[in-house]
Amino acid sequence: MFDLKKSKIISLAILACIIWSTAFAVIKIGLPYCTPMLFAGIRFILAGLLLMPFCGGLKTYFKSTHSALKTITKVSLFQTFLLYSLFFWGMSLVSGSTGAIVTGSSPLITAVAAHIILKDDKLSLRKAIYIFAGILGVILISIDRRFIKGTSIKELAGIIILLGSTTASAFGNIVVSADKSDIDPITLNSAQMGFGGVILLLLSFLVEGSPQITITKQFIFALLWLAFISAAGFSIWFYLIKNERVKVSELNMWKFIMPILGALISWTLLKNDSPTVLSVIGMLIVAFSVLFFHLRKRSS
Repeated sequence: MFDLKKSKIISLAILACIIWSTAFAVIKIGLPYCTPMLFAGIRFILAGLLLMPFCGGLKTYFKSTHSALKTITKVSLFQTFLLYSLFFWGMSLVSGSTGAIVTGSSPLITAVAAHIILKDDKLSLRKAIYIFAGILGVILISIDRRFIKGTSIKELAGIIILLGSTTASAFGNIVVSADKSDIDPITLNSAQMGFGGVILLLLSFLVEGSPQITITKQFIFALLWLAFISAAGFSIWFYLIKNERVKVSELNMWKFIMPILGALISWTLLKNDSPTVLSVIGMLIVAFSVLFFHLRKRSS
């Protein structure tokens, strides 16, 4: 275990969330050119390979992964295979901003899961109030024109699938937090993404049939950027989770940033996404819930 200053924890958590916030719009850019699971599989295999040069050489890499094989398998199951098979599937059914918004439920799901599983990460009343305030903001952001007119069955299915992906992510975070091995966070991330990516790739052949992919500049951009943000974002996150001062539920409060940034990016880049008055009010509620939670925690 290692220790970090509070300011560094906050800075790195915000950086990871900013990086991840770009994924929603970029996935929507790439999906027209590739089936969801094939896209996800290629993305994570590439992300795992990108990190290998930073893992201390092949001999050290394979020695570390062999000693932590059980942890890698568990993390890969939740954090890559289940999370992203459901995430890419769900994102193919909803708009970019809706995808960013639905994943805003992640702090609540993670806090409840951590409360049940981890002894030192209980859900206090104060934490619950701020989380529910954040969820209220997420709901307001979600009430766009399509919601008022009536959400389609297709989009409703996408929302349910995305909620399943956030649940898988919560368990992945808990597995990393509970891990007592000495495996380096970068090596853990590289191995779990590579293994999960291979499983996603194989599953795509069973579920989606023969590979359907169109190589364009837009697709290459989307693939390379998504591989980068997976490699960078999860390496930072695993590094923080393994810090002895960090509680999983409190770290995940920063993920409330993602609905705001993700929706803003989607509204900027995607033609069919635009903000409403309610969505702006929701963003303000989300921002203040995160801000006041950490200010109160610092002063207590």
